[in-house]
Amino acid sequence: MSVAPSYSDKSALPTGLDLDRLDPATPRRRVMIVDDEPETVGLLKYILSNAGIDVSGADSGQAAIDKISRIWPDLILLDLMMPDMDGMETFANIRKITPAPVVIVSAKNQKEDIVKGLQMGADDYITKPFHPAELVARVNTVVNRSRQISAPSGLMEFPNLEMSLDPDTREVKIRDESIALARREFDVLYCLGRHTPRWVDHATIAEEVWGQNDPKAVNRIKYVIYLLRRKLEVNPSRPQLILAREGLGYKLATDRTKS
Repeated sequence: MSVAPSYSDKSALPTGLDLDRLDPATPRRRVMIVDDEPETVGLLKYILSNAGIDVSGADSGQAAIDKISRIWPDLILLDLMMPDMDGMETFANIRKITPAPVVIVSAKNQKEDIVKGLQMGADDYITKPFHPAELVARVNTVVNRSRQISAPSGLMEFPNLEMSLDPDTREVKIRDESIALARREFDVLYCLGRHTPRWVDHATIAEEVWGQNDPKAVNRIKYVIYLLRRKLEVNPSRPQLILAREGLGYKLATDRTKS
């Protein structure tokens, strides 16, 4: 059980942050919070969401392990004191699944605790209570550093579809022609590309693109798929690129024969 931050003033958001000026074309960072304390999770979600970050939560180590491979977060905020699987064990299991940076957020604020956390491989260690601006700054710094170190191109190429996706530039090309997509359109298409040739259900798309699944997710996804087909398909009413199947979801038709 962790100790929630000692402040509850949700108005204390990072100074100088203009939410109306966040670039909608900029890919939003995905952060997973692993903490069994609902009040802490709620506060972290509020702070990060208002900083333009997609946030999902897991209330136990096992829940985090089960969820990571569906969300693929850019960063994980991990509490050390949880009931089922302690933070150290959770951290070790996370490292087997993803290279995403892990930042410990803990009420254990003694020097030996911080040193131990960093020695086990954590990318940063934030002690509770913390200031919202500090949290956002540290999250952005760690994600930026991680991207600079790994610097993967992430380019996806689908020869049968004559299509390529570049997550770094968020460029989509079909038959060497660049197609302009809105942020969510690209995110959904990239999600399908990452899972190809498998079918991707609505829950997985919602978790990976919006950071959470909710009752309105199906309609949101259907609308984005409709927009994608209008931009990418030769005949949107008879889609040959993005396929749909009841009960299974969507997939890219990467197994079709190139015409």
